[in-house]
Amino acid sequence: MKTITEKLSPDLLQYPIEAIGPLEDILFVDIETTGFSARSSVLYMIGCVYFEDGQPVLKQFFAPSPGSEEGVLSAFLTLCRTKKILIHYNGNNFDLPFLKHKCSTYGFREPFSEMEGVDIYKRVMPYKRILGVDNLKQKTMERFLSINREDAYDGGELINVYREYVTANTLQEKQKAAGIAPTAAEEKRLSSMLELLLLHNADDMRGMIRLLDLLSYSDIFLTPMRITKVSARKITDPDGNLHESLVIRLRLPSALPKPLTVTSGSCHFTGEGTDGAIEVPVYLGDLKYFYGNYKEYYYLPDEDMALHKSVASYVSPDHREQATAKNCYTRKEGSFLPQWDLVFEPVFRPSYGSSQLYFELTDEMKTRPEDFRQYAYHVLDYLFHEKIRS
Repeated sequence: MKTITEKLSPDLLQYPIEAIGPLEDILFVDIETTGFSARSSVLYMIGCVYFEDGQPVLKQFFAPSPGSEEGVLSAFLTLCRTKKILIHYNGNNFDLPFLKHKCSTYGFREPFSEMEGVDIYKRVMPYKRILGVDNLKQKTMERFLSINREDAYDGGELINVYREYVTANTLQEKQKAAGIAPTAAEEKRLSSMLELLLLHNADDMRGMIRLLDLLSYSDIFLTPMRITKVSARKITDPDGNLHESLVIRLRLPSALPKPLTVTSGSCHFTGEGTDGAIEVPVYLGDLKYFYGNYKEYYYLPDEDMALHKSVASYVSPDHREQATAKNCYTRKEGSFLPQWDLVFEPVFRPSYGSSQLYFELTDEMKTRPEDFRQYAYHVLDYLFHEKIRS
């Protein structure tokens, strides 16, 4: 077994990783294999990154031959058991099941089930359409973040390189045992193949550290954010009609690696760095509040409103009628904000059966920052999930 250790640049890490946990508890992992099946494939390399005195350290455990697989796994598990948090990219679907099977094969107790797991792929998966990428492969997301790689191969292409390396290395070992020194060309070829294999895994590990920045998109929903300002934006159109929007400015929990704009209808979210803003149209005019039990109400056609029978019974029968579900309402003039679920009450609608819901933007609400934070999350949830569905 070969062990290669390299100190990485602290500049690779831009994401506030302390939000995940203490640096000394964190371990990144990526494996290289000769196939997808752990039963029939060789685990020939495990790459990992951990931190020493705040600096990321890359360690690669490499198997020069299939017979070194057990040693590679054992060495990695020794390191793994000193950590509490395992970070990977799509490791839930491949790396971890593969490692667990190999642990079972060699009679090792697997520690992964006892560790906190952070799968970057899983965290970013809901936002694939919003980010505008064709797929979520690691190299695709590296290109999305403009991460440059020296490695030009994918894992599948390197399987044959590894097999050629094993054949050449085995031959050289036999030659050395027989007292035959390999030629300079043979040593150079073997070294070049090893460099290719190590470089691919090293670039995967360096890229994975950078891809932590993708967590900033899910952090919008998973980590509390702060509202920095709430204001009104008023515009008069060419016809002289006044249009008003509510603008909520936010301090995002972590910096977005690329600017983001999400729009649905007249609602917008824009984010750049740690600055975010939500803009929602304000409905100015009157809307209807529909009472629940229409059988207890009369509808007054002259007033275009419903009154409870305890009051409306004093109205002349000529000016009242039994209310129905469609006309059992009262009108309210004011400023209203849209909502897409029953978050704020009372709920107003433009008409019976309308799927568009509103609540009144009252002076009292303007004094409650927590209400605006709750509303900000509600709008973001609508925008992001509407974009995902569309």
